[in-house]
Amino acid sequence: MAKPARRTRLLRSLTRAAKAQQSMLTSLLDIYAPTPPRPARKAAPRKPAVRPGLAPATGKWLAGRFPLPATPGQAARAMQYWLYLPDRVPDERPRDGWPLVVMLHGCHQSATQFAQGTRMNHLAEDKGYAVLYPQQSVTVQAQRCWRWYDRATQEGGGETEVLASLIGSVCEQHPIDPRRIYACGLSAGAGMAAILALNHPERIAAVALHSGPVFGAGHSPIGALHVMRHGAAAHADAAISGLLMRRAAAPLPPMPALLIQGEDDQVVDPVNQRQLAQQWLQLNGLPAGPATRVAIKPAGRGGSRNAHEIHDYLVGRKVVLRVVRIAGLGHAWSGGDPAHAFNARAGPDASRMVLEFFGRHRR
Repeated sequence: MAKPARRTRLLRSLTRAAKAQQSMLTSLLDIYAPTPPRPARKAAPRKPAVRPGLAPATGKWLAGRFPLPATPGQAARAMQYWLYLPDRVPDERPRDGWPLVVMLHGCHQSATQFAQGTRMNHLAEDKGYAVLYPQQSVTVQAQRCWRWYDRATQEGGGETEVLASLIGSVCEQHPIDPRRIYACGLSAGAGMAAILALNHPERIAAVALHSGPVFGAGHSPIGALHVMRHGAAAHADAAISGLLMRRAAAPLPPMPALLIQGEDDQVVDPVNQRQLAQQWLQLNGLPAGPATRVAIKPAGRGGSRNAHEIHDYLVGRKVVLRVVRIAGLGHAWSGGDPAHAFNARAGPDASRMVLEFFGRHRR
């Protein structure tokens, strides 16, 4: 029988271990379901906030459910999505149809909150873009996080396959230009957008990743947390090499990318953007090194309240990779509607940057 002193030490040891385990769990929950900047309060329903002077989007706002096949032990289910179709079509629209932007929300967001926070529909109306907002189900992931860290998803299965099928269905039902389909996301949504583009380069013409994790690492919730905090230097190059090897029979076409990151991001460390930039240089056959051109934008220039730098990597005269680093920005959509969580009022306006970049590329 253990002596009293030994029993006391054992109890203390077990208590410390339990506290450490609880602390790790709390950290995981804080990352995957961070508390929104504004406290949750019950309030009467109201119309989405609209920036003063910005006319409401006048196009069609359609809700849908995309059926998913039944899996062993799980009944058939569906993925919710919303689709914005512009009302005013610019004269320069090609006969093939509208360009389409696929917008993937971050953790602890819904598709409609992402649409309202980014104000993407207002700009899409002006530019003549259709916008698709798939929504992760809470029955799949409790905080609505896209599972970008899942190995099968990274290799084209799981949620990647579902999203690709949803895009195909939308293209069959509406006049979409197949040469101009783009993927964009925030945080976990950015991780998912990268995976979607890299597994379906024949469909996705360019990608925009705002506050996204490096591609091809994680492989578990705890692994994902490590990537978000520290990047994945040991795996970044290997992930791209493995992707290129798997695609050897059908080489990847160029994949233009816009990478946007806040320098004060405490959720997805900016090291992820640096490693993503290296990955996209490797993907596009460009040497690692300084950008072809750099533009430094002081605070207050062009209506932006945050100083930022734009690093462009060119092939000929075409910008294949654009890296935007924003001073003072945390884990939030730059230039968004602060009435919604994970949006920062201070610019530059990420939504405008995204559509401006996409407008230069087509498959």
